[in-house]
Amino acid sequence: MRVLLHQLRSEQLIFWRNRESAGFIFVFPLMLFLLLGAFYGDETTDEGYAGIEVLLAGMLGYGAANTGFAGMAITLVVRREYGILKRIRSTPLPASSYFAAALASTLFVFALQALVLLGLGRVLYDTALPERPLSLAFLVAFGAAAFAGMGIGTASLIRSAEGSSAVVNFILLPMAFLSGSFGGRDYPRVIEAIASVLPLKYFVDLLRGVYLEHERAWSNPGALAVVAAWGLGGALLGVRRFGWEPRER
Repeated sequence: MRVLLHQLRSEQLIFWRNRESAGFIFVFPLMLFLLLGAFYGDETTDEGYAGIEVLLAGMLGYGAANTGFAGMAITLVVRREYGILKRIRSTPLPASSYFAAALASTLFVFALQALVLLGLGRVLYDTALPERPLSLAFLVAFGAAAFAGMGIGTASLIRSAEGSSAVVNFILLPMAFLSGSFGGRDYPRVIEAIASVLPLKYFVDLLRGVYLEHERAWSNPGALAVVAAWGLGGALLGVRRFGWEPRER
């Protein structure tokens, strides 16, 4: 436990000292929420929900994917290609403790980001506070862990540090748009069919259910299963293909 806590502290120090990384992973979703929120005003959706609250639920989903998936994938690839993981592997630190600390750091960052998003929504746009805070807290942890698993799997497929950000954003931004992270999701059938296989779409559905409809986190077991399957699949892919050594270019 002491080793895990020490590594978690190191992960947090590295994260917050890297202004570029902290800006992209932590600040960018908050900035997007503020920018997009200015366009929603007092709009109401066809279902009767405040447009800004639909956006807030979607941005919580985007934050989970940005923090867990993008943050984990880019960090692991950069550290691998720069030889940092190779040096870590040569120390007495167990691999399980390293990944557990990385996951715990991801959970902490996203939990803090979720609190800030809710606070900004409440102060600036008078959005409602969640009526089921424990269910929302569970989804925060669940989503961060699942998307971190996907990030580990994706990191095992990316060959270069230079291309890591491009590859991740090529996946993340279209997925966020199709999943309704940036607001509505009234798309043609073909696009809806594509969105129906994306894990973020189901995670946003879970967040909307808890935040907008005041459901319990487990009220939609199908969506939970889809997100969990994607996260587990990514983690298993990472276990099979992840390497600690820099790859040849």
